[in-house]
Amino acid sequence: MNNIGRLDKRLLAGIGISLLLMAFLFSKIDFRQLASAFRTLHYGYLALAVFITFVSYCLRAVRWHYLVLPQKKASPRNLLAATIICYMANNLLPARLGEFIRAYVLAEREQLETSSVFATLVLDRLFDGFSVLVILLITFFTIKLPPGMEKVQSGLVTGGYVTLSIYIVVILFMVFLKRSTATTLKFVGTLLKPLPASFSERVIPLLGSFISGFRLSSRPGELLALIITSALIWATATWPVDLLLKAFGLNLPFTAAMFILVFLVFAVMVPSSPGYIGTYHAACMYGLMAFNVSREMALSVALVIHAVNFFPVILLGFFFLWREGISFSSLGKYADR
Repeated sequence: MNNIGRLDKRLLAGIGISLLLMAFLFSKIDFRQLASAFRTLHYGYLALAVFITFVSYCLRAVRWHYLVLPQKKASPRNLLAATIICYMANNLLPARLGEFIRAYVLAEREQLETSSVFATLVLDRLFDGFSVLVILLITFFTIKLPPGMEKVQSGLVTGGYVTLSIYIVVILFMVFLKRSTATTLKFVGTLLKPLPASFSERVIPLLGSFISGFRLSSRPGELLALIITSALIWATATWPVDLLLKAFGLNLPFTAAMFILVFLVFAVMVPSSPGYIGTYHAACMYGLMAFNVSREMALSVALVIHAVNFFPVILLGFFFLWREGISFSSLGKYADR
């Protein structure tokens, strides 16, 4: 893996996309109306949104507990610290390096195999993926967009089908990799033949090591806990969006917050600078404009929603780094392994 201090082409492209998007978004804004929109902000709703966002991170640590449980009963303190540090790093470092850092921090603290811990994070993302698909389906069948927005809704449906297809392929691959490891690895090796041999020699053992640590509890109670915590995670991710809409005096249905959240989920998949600057704001802004919200008000809401998901977790992340005795500069050693 590239050193986190090295500006590779992907990072530079992401920064370029972010700068272009932010320049475009602000180029058509009346700054007096933007300032007026900010003056309507209700800080009580803002404080509650920040608190519920923190609850969402805590719930992620709880769900991770059940994913790690087949290997070890990990300390809640270590689970929460690694989770918060992960999201802080994702906001500050390129290429979502926080995911790797999260695995290495917990593995080091709990004396676990890093590949086994990383396997739990793949499961973690799969649960997230299916939760988002459920939100997509609910949104499709319940939301009422204003006239003239049919293409937007149609585009979401298409995105939902594409996402569903990708997740089905990933799950089938993992099932085959778990049940017929040797055959699947041989098939992957065949697919990788056009690529340099050094790449294949690195990927095949990594997949083998990864799947050996891929475990999911067979106990009904623990599986139910995974489903319930996933539902709570995404409920507490959607609720702050709804609260921040109310903070600006926008009385939209709760499904509007779900609609915007779907836009934000797709936005973080687009290459951008660390912290998803530009892509996040554009997705939120155009999602709101689908409800005939003014451009200035929509951008104001986008800036605040991003800030709520950006600054508090960074402050908490540095607190956990200090509490765990980890320096920010040392995170590079986790990302480079």
